[in-house]
Amino acid sequence: MQLRDKLRILADAAKYDASCASSGGAKRDSRGTGGIGSTDGGKGICHSYTPDGRCVSLLKVLLTNQCLYDCAYCINRRSSNVQRAKFTVEEVVQLTLDFYKRNYIEGLFLSSGIVKSHDETMEEMTRVAKALRETHKFAGYIHLKLIAGASPELIAKAGAYADRVSVNVELPREDTLAQLAPEKRSDIIRGSMALVRLGIDEASEKNAPQFAPAGQSTQMIVGADGADDRDVLAASAQLYSGYRLKRVYYSAFSPIPDSTARLPLKAAPLMREHRLYQADWMLRFYGFEASEIVTGADGLLDLAIDPKLAWALAHRDVFPIDVNVADRELLLRVPGLGVKTIDRIIAARRLRTLRLDDVARLTRSVEKCRPFLIARDWRPVALADAEIEARMRPSATQLELFA
Repeated sequence: MQLRDKLRILADAAKYDASCASSGGAKRDSRGTGGIGSTDGGKGICHSYTPDGRCVSLLKVLLTNQCLYDCAYCINRRSSNVQRAKFTVEEVVQLTLDFYKRNYIEGLFLSSGIVKSHDETMEEMTRVAKALRETHKFAGYIHLKLIAGASPELIAKAGAYADRVSVNVELPREDTLAQLAPEKRSDIIRGSMALVRLGIDEASEKNAPQFAPAGQSTQMIVGADGADDRDVLAASAQLYSGYRLKRVYYSAFSPIPDSTARLPLKAAPLMREHRLYQADWMLRFYGFEASEIVTGADGLLDLAIDPKLAWALAHRDVFPIDVNVADRELLLRVPGLGVKTIDRIIAARRLRTLRLDDVARLTRSVEKCRPFLIARDWRPVALADAEIEARMRPSATQLELFA
């Protein structure tokens, strides 16, 4: 099979992995390595964005879509009737270098199905990263998707060469993972995640070797089983606290060809995935507990409004709050106020008593937070929850074909 055909198959097979990001990587370039590549890249084929807004392009491929496992939700499962392909280590290395030199990419995201054994597959993936780093002095970003159950020695090698590593937990509930992916075990997945956390902790010590400086992440499929949003967020909260993850990625389930009757016939709403990401930010940056965010009897987030507004409407006794005296923890719960805006507000109110116009100069979302704030010259009038929700709901717009 020609290399371009392998690339077509294995790049397409990798599209289901949502945990492809380059945020958090150490700044590094060829001036320090004497080779090529940089994690502080420019423009190319856009796959992800760093926290400061830079577009960072990654070559995102599978080493192979052949797999020993028969996970019901996976297009590359053993029983799937898809065209199979496999790269050699040398082919992935050469593709990465060629694409970088053409300014297509700034880094590599490499995952794989399992061929023969966990260790043999993980060893090949590690060889790719080792060749790029040591032979070609590649300073670009590398993300390796670890094979859960691989030996501690191979996980240690992967962390030594990669900026970020990840192990997918697949599903939020252990019982449904056992039903839909009987060859995978939650304790093995989490054991590999624990090894990564240990490596990261040890690397933080003085003069310790580098280990996955951009941390570890994971991915959960949403809507493939009976787990509700309360289950998903509870699992995420436990993963963040137990393994110090940088990110949990959520992937809305999409039906696949020739799937089992145990899977839904319809795709999960993309808006559900979006609301989970918003709720995830509430967990990581706004001080919310998972149990606070989902309050409905059905265990699902409201798809019509963002979860922070939903919480505020459910706790009207807390609001309005005085922007000039409220503590940071309470300001974090105001819809429309972000972390950076709140820090600017706290800094500004040390110098003067803030008016509503002052708040407006600090944030573009003043219309969202007005019903929940008191300022020197502003006290909101009583509004019905439905009116507040209607004001803050995104307005429908006509899409244009060539916009």
